Amino acid sequence: MHKNQKRSDVISIYAAIGQKSEHILKIIEEIKTYGDISRTIFVVADATESLGLQYIAPYSATASAEYFLDSGKNDVLIVYDDLTKHANAYRALSLLLKRPPGREAYPGDIFYLHSRLLERSAKLNEKYGGGSITALPIVETQQGNISSYIPTNLISITDGQIYLSTSFFNKGIRPAIDVS
Repeated sequence: MHKNQKRSDVISIYAAIGQKSEHILKIIEEIKTYGDISRTIFVVADATESLGLQYIAPYSATASAEYFLDSGKNDVLIVYDDLTKHANAYRALSLLLKRPPGREAYPGDIFYLHSRLLERSAKLNEKYGGGSITALPIVETQQGNISSYIPTNLISITDGQIYLSTSFFNKGIRPAIDVS
């Protein structure tokens, strides 16, 4: 998000959902060092925030992106970090509301919610301003298991995925992309 940001007009929105404060501060410092902090918006609902704020954070980021899209020729990148934690917050809220759980105790409409969120990404033609929204959803896997419910949902919604491997990273392989 940050290395090429200084040379572009892209507005970046970082939605931190349920992340530890240290992780968020590290991202902010990276953008201050390598990016353009004046062209970055942070929507933060860290791990200490209420479930409701963690649930609403990606929607707030998307509303901000749509504001810039609608105001004319603005290209926006949204990084959702991470939608697994968003799904966990939604699951907890749903269980509190006594909504029936589905697969892996997630409510049945979590796929619908994530697809509607990510489908807000668009490229407008010049008649409508020519701007764009690009979404980069991040999802956490448990021990590399991409076949669990939330990762498979997001893989089926998106146009493709990059799988980063912790073991590759620890071996010094950079970028730590697992192509298998």
